[in-house]
Order: sequence, then structure tokens, then C-alpha cells
Amino acid sequence: MEGCMVETVVFDVGRVLFRWDLRYLYGKLIDDPDELEWFVSTVVTEAWHFEHDAGRDLAEMIAEKKLQYPNHAHLIDAYATRFVESIPGPVPGSLELVERLDDAGVPLFAITNFADSFWAEFRSGQPIFDRFRDIVVSGTEKLAKPDPAIFDLAAERFGIDPATALFIDDNPANIAAARGLGWQVYHFHDAAALKRDLVARGLLAS
Repeated sequence: MEGCMVETVVFDVGRVLFRWDLRYLYGKLIDDPDELEWFVSTVVTEAWHFEHDAGRDLAEMIAEKKLQYPNHAHLIDAYATRFVESIPGPVPGSLELVERLDDAGVPLFAITNFADSFWAEFRSGQPIFDRFRDIVVSGTEKLAKPDPAIFDLAAERFGIDPATALFIDDNPANIAAARGLGWQVYHFHDAAALKRDLVARGLLAS
């Protein structure tokens, strides 16, 4: 645990606050488990999805992918029209920690890799984000973690000193990038362990 006092907490969203996996959507559409794994590892993959998170045009991506896999066009279309179904609900315990930090007066922010259009749809149904003072969205900025530029943009926009900010993310590459820029970091695995860390830092009462 770093030495500086933490003054602000900056969360990732996917797999820290909310569960996310393309299988949550495509498990509804593909009955065979082997075919499902093939599809999400070959056709609509997380790496391909990351291109949209980083700001690539959705219509262009869909058209290109359907040319590559014409027999799966209806499934590729589902990525565009039903993406929020890949986010089935909160990570157990995480939203309660957000509420407790906010109630304790800790300034909260977020940096999320999230496509701009998908974020607008998802955000509108999640009042937990009203507790955040600002959120940097990769698809809006056309910058995505772990690019150092998105962390620099966030620090400037939030008006914070990374040395006194705690960045929480599940992705080791994002954690490494933030640490390299002087942020305090926490590699997220589950809310119970995060709670213990927040208590140890004096951000939450035990």
C-alpha cells in the first residue's frame, strides 16, 4: 500500500462494478457450448469489441465482420442491438462500497473502456453513477486504457493529483499503466478484499 493519503477514488466499471462477459448475451442465442466458445473466441471477441471501446465506428465494424462471417450475420447484429445484455448486473458487493464511500464524503470518479453509444444506453438505467463526480469514457474520447493518455486526460479533467488518487481496476495492464504514471492502484478481484483495503487506508470505517 502506497504511502500518500488517498483523497479520491477512481473506479473502473466493467468487472469491477458490473459483471460483463459476451457469453451472457450469446449464451442466450447459441445453445451448443462448444459453438459458443468458438464464436466468442473467433467472431465477436473481446479484442474486436475493444476496437469499439476505443472509438472505432460500430457500423463499419459490423459490416466488415459480416463479410468475414456471412453465415453468422444475425449473431453479429446482436452485438450492436443487444450489447447491454452482456452486462447482467452488479459485481456482488461493489455498489455498496461506492455508496459507502460517497456517503463518507470521498470524491468518486471513473475511467471506463466503454463504447460511447453503448454507454449512453447503459448509464441511463444505473443511478449508482449519480454518485460519481465525473466519468471518462473511452469511446467518447477515442482513447482507451491502458493508453497513458487516457489517465492523463482523466487526472486533468477531474482536477486531481494521481499521487493522492486510488485507481481500482481488474486488468493488470491498466493497473501497470496507472502505476507507471504515479497513481496509487488496487488490482480488483472481489468486493470483500477491496473493502478490507479501503478500511486499511482509512477510507471506510471497519
